[in-house]
Amino acid sequence: MTPTPATPSPTAQAAGDTAATPTPPATVPAQPRTGVEPPRGSDPPPLAPAATSTEPGQPGGEQPAQDRATGDRAARRTRRRATLRRRTPPALAALLGGALLYLATPPVGAWPLAPVAVTVLTLTVRGRRLRASYALGLLFGLAFCLPLLRFVSFVGADAWIALAVAEAAILALVAPATTLAWRLPAPWLWTGAVWVAQEALRGRAPFGGFPWGRLAFTQSASPLTGLAALGGAPLLTAVVATTGALLALACLHAHTLTRTTTTRRRSAPRRLAPPLLGATALTLAGLLVPLPTTAEHGTLTIAAIQGNVPADGGIHALGRAFQVTANHVAGTRQLAADVAAGRRPAPDLVLWPENSSDLDPQRDPTVAAALRGAARTARAPLLVGAVLDGPGAGHVRNAGMIWTADGFTGQMYVKQHPVPFAEYLPGRALLTRLIGRFADDMPSDFLAGHNPGALHVAGTTIGDVICFEVAYDDLVRDTVDHGAQILVIQTNNASFGRKGESQQQLAMSRLRAVEHGRATVQVSTSGESALIAPDGTLLAKTGLYEPGILTAALPRRTSRTLADRAGILPEAVLLTLGLGAMMAGVIRRRTRPTGDPDHTGTTPQAPRPHETTPTVTPAGPA
Repeated sequence: MTPTPATPSPTAQAAGDTAATPTPPATVPAQPRTGVEPPRGSDPPPLAPAATSTEPGQPGGEQPAQDRATGDRAARRTRRRATLRRRTPPALAALLGGALLYLATPPVGAWPLAPVAVTVLTLTVRGRRLRASYALGLLFGLAFCLPLLRFVSFVGADAWIALAVAEAAILALVAPATTLAWRLPAPWLWTGAVWVAQEALRGRAPFGGFPWGRLAFTQSASPLTGLAALGGAPLLTAVVATTGALLALACLHAHTLTRTTTTRRRSAPRRLAPPLLGATALTLAGLLVPLPTTAEHGTLTIAAIQGNVPADGGIHALGRAFQVTANHVAGTRQLAADVAAGRRPAPDLVLWPENSSDLDPQRDPTVAAALRGAARTARAPLLVGAVLDGPGAGHVRNAGMIWTADGFTGQMYVKQHPVPFAEYLPGRALLTRLIGRFADDMPSDFLAGHNPGALHVAGTTIGDVICFEVAYDDLVRDTVDHGAQILVIQTNNASFGRKGESQQQLAMSRLRAVEHGRATVQVSTSGESALIAPDGTLLAKTGLYEPGILTAALPRRTSRTLADRAGILPEAVLLTLGLGAMMAGVIRRRTRPTGDPDHTGTTPQAPRPHETTPTVTPAGPA
């Protein structure tokens, strides 16, 4: 407000003042309003504020400080509640996604939930900061890995939790990778590639990796299964993840359309149709892949012996030495009796599982005599899983050996990928001092073999892999590349109890049958054992913790699938695409064109309540 200039008094003008005419006072420049006006001349003087004592010990001096402290505490509580409200829904969504992926995996095996789990994780981490995305991915991984790997708890709860946390920490990397992929055009395409990249890392590191719980292993009996014959497990994982990403895109379009005008809602079919049709097409694509099962070089009559173990799970499930061997000798005698009675066909080859001889038959004459006798009784060669001593003190080997009535033939496969912390102890000198039970529970380390498991027996070549090796693409593929006409997975699941490990392994064996177009046998000490056709169909199966005998004439095949010919190439291409997408997502700034509610890239996050910067706007003129 501009002050009014002073004027001479009327009395002075009437008196004929002879003084020089006074110079008008300078005009005071206009002042902007600040929200508080200066007092006018006619306004009463403002009241003076009440005096406040600041002397120590006076109540009036302490009260403002107490009020401020109380206000700060209330503000902090409000911020914490707001943070909790903001972070709880995505955390619960991540946990839900991990639980859905577990339910998609055997023993539950609800395969449609696998792409849905990817959808939930994608929607949860899309558009978030990378650190927050990794934290949500870790919750997703824990919700999946803790129930998945509970079969390890027979060693101890600490071992189970440590393994689950380690696997979840690597699996969690797929969350920020997905966040980066969704900064790019066609994010659904890159989502499949980053899932393959994550599985490639988890299958190789640390200590050679542990590729348990891959997306592909949820699809051993689904319409997608046939895709394994085209590109193996990596292609199948990519298709499952891409399907989930397309469903996420459809959800985003549906959510956007519910918040737009009626005119735009009319375009819903046009916007929703492409991702939904794409997801449907990918789901059904595997049905178009031919999966031949005919014999190309005759058949081989196989007998798989499940001798059973004394206890249903636990570290001492195998009982005393030689007990499991005696059970399998008894099962072989029963087989011979059934053949003699005409109830079963005479076998060309008898299969015993991993650790069916827990004593070295090359050093123990009693065990060697039992194996020769079993082969003589069956009138067929015998594949035996044996624990061999050496070479050197403190070392053993996990081997599959061919025995006949004349003894060991010299055909032997030594497990190439012993399991760390189960079959050998990394950093043994240090860990046995820190954790005393390691010295008692694991007195020896299993040494790794170096040759593929292609064994020549009964006029054919079988591809032998042992236990967890069925999860490793290259180990199974090597046997086919070396002429395997039938695949055999020798396994000992006795210690794992009824906690899903055997069913998970059987799903992998079924997928390998399709991937390589080979009849496959899973033979276990305690179940589940199974005979599998080249198209993944279960021909026969035993239960858990029961003796059993399975026999069938299996086709011998030598033709190679496209997955066999491609080898590691599908994984390498998808890995390269995934890494490229992540790097492009880092480089590309998060952009979202104004007014484009259907943009599928990253949506900028709204400011958090406690991060909003207040602005002061000067008051305008009165």
